[in-house]
Amino acid sequence: MNNTVNNPRYAIGIDLGTTHSALSYVDLQASDGEKAEQHVLPVPQLSAPGTVESLPLLPSFMYLPHPDELAPGELALPWSATTVAPAPAAVIGEMARSRGAATPIRLVSSAKSWLCHPGVDRRAAILPPDAPDEVACVSPLAASTRYLEHLRHAWNAAHPEAPFEQQAVTVTIPASFDPAARELTAEAARYAGYGNPVLLEEPQAALYSWIQGSGGAWRKQVKAGDIVLVVDVGGGTSDFSLIAILERNGNLEPHRVAVGDHILLGGDNMDLALAHLVARKLQANGTQLDAWQMRALTYACRGAKEHLLADANAAAWPIVVPSRGSKLIGGSIRTELTRDDVTAFITDGFFPRVEASARPATRARAGLTQLGLPYAQDAAVTRHLASFLARQAGATADLEGFQGRMDAEHSFLHPSAVLFNGGVFKSEILSQRVMDTINDWLYMEGAEPARMLEGADLDLAVARGAAYYGYARRGGGVRIRGGTARSYYVGVESSMPAIPGMEPPIQALCVAPFGMEEGSELELPGQEFGLVVGEPVHFRFFGSTTRRQDRIGEVLDFWGPDELQELNELQADLPAEGRTPGDVVQVRLHALATESGTLELAAVAREGQRWKVEFDVRSAPDGQ
Repeated sequence: MNNTVNNPRYAIGIDLGTTHSALSYVDLQASDGEKAEQHVLPVPQLSAPGTVESLPLLPSFMYLPHPDELAPGELALPWSATTVAPAPAAVIGEMARSRGAATPIRLVSSAKSWLCHPGVDRRAAILPPDAPDEVACVSPLAASTRYLEHLRHAWNAAHPEAPFEQQAVTVTIPASFDPAARELTAEAARYAGYGNPVLLEEPQAALYSWIQGSGGAWRKQVKAGDIVLVVDVGGGTSDFSLIAILERNGNLEPHRVAVGDHILLGGDNMDLALAHLVARKLQANGTQLDAWQMRALTYACRGAKEHLLADANAAAWPIVVPSRGSKLIGGSIRTELTRDDVTAFITDGFFPRVEASARPATRARAGLTQLGLPYAQDAAVTRHLASFLARQAGATADLEGFQGRMDAEHSFLHPSAVLFNGGVFKSEILSQRVMDTINDWLYMEGAEPARMLEGADLDLAVARGAAYYGYARRGGGVRIRGGTARSYYVGVESSMPAIPGMEPPIQALCVAPFGMEEGSELELPGQEFGLVVGEPVHFRFFGSTTRRQDRIGEVLDFWGPDELQELNELQADLPAEGRTPGDVVQVRLHALATESGTLELAAVAREGQRWKVEFDVRSAPDGQ
């Protein structure tokens, strides 16, 4: 199925989140202009054995039960009779989260974070990590596929007259996902029966949702010349984006100008931090928890955090950790978390008030480490935010209507409005702390305070925005402009005689300039390169969020440590096409920014033969 569906009835938006997933949709036939008729699909899921509930959110958890743990009938879903049950049997959603809190060695969580982890084989059955041999593990790709598949089945059960495969589908990703993680997400969607969906960055989706939810009043909250900072702190990541508001032909037009690095810092980190806080309390009273109990405690703290931050009237929340080997509730370890504990610990630990010059701390790492997620070394979101704004100080320098507005003495880009996204900001204490910190920075540089954009839907904004984007792509509503979020480069090995102890130097060739529009293909001007075919080779790719002036075909001999970041190395074995393996073919390079949100690099020979350089993620995901 092509990602351009003929005459779809609905534009469907999918939020594939770290802790929750959701589906929203716009009725294309009932929408007009900026007035989009939008809905959220209640997702049927198991909440207990044999009990199905339809909830607005699908927790992104998979529980892998023991073969004798549940009877077949206790796993039945509304579509079970019409689908082939995958093996091994697994529970998705609310029951997976609750049951896994007591048996964490069988719980798959944070699959989205693992999906973008370049240090592991994301197609290997590695989840849950540290699970015993008796647990049939799954891969991050397979888990993501199962969540997406569950949402497709839920849609088809609710809308048999409008099959999912015939609708316009958009799936969201963090703005900071590199091309490998984007392609893996697209691959998971294809395995889930989505065809080739369009990918959309989550901060953009949040802004689309805010625009749609305002009913046209967004033009009263922002004006030409505004710079909107989107601060998105979800379950697994912190994402920052900057969107400038331009005026063209009398109309306001949002234009995405910058995105931050991929930061594995979010609600998961906070849950773990709270678990260690509680463990220290228990240890002071003579109770020592083992690794299994610590995982159970972390999941218990997640529930406590969500309730205490969302409910201003809740003073405390009970914490129950099972004792090893005990099936009796009386044998459990009991304590509690108070709202004051949670707010003070998270506010000061993750959102400290720092100066604009603050930067994330780094530390020397141990030579040996456990294989796990590459979490940010510094837990302070505000320090990461200060670093992001400083790096983007000149992001609007060449933007229409913004020239000359940046004072050379300003040490960071000054946002004028802030839009929050992510479940962490359900707590007004945390959003206000970020606003106070940003406005402290602005005050110190003599700037006007930024204002918070009201009306954000923190749970469903991303799914709703993705559906609205699908509508906007078909001529309705407001469209955010911006193209690719980075400049992309491929490494070119210099031709030189062998020198003992020295590898040939690498040049960085710009193959996709910043802001390259989706759906466009560009040829590198006037240059030919040698392409090795018929044998395994590797490609080195780089990305930059700061080098906005580089044009396609520009070659960099040197670059600063903060200018280019190396992305995942690509392994490929390009077909010889009738040539001898190892031949070097003269080719011109073309870059294609696909409408699905991925980047492709094509090598075209003089005879017209074409090789596509892409990520090696084409085989079926393991563990399904």
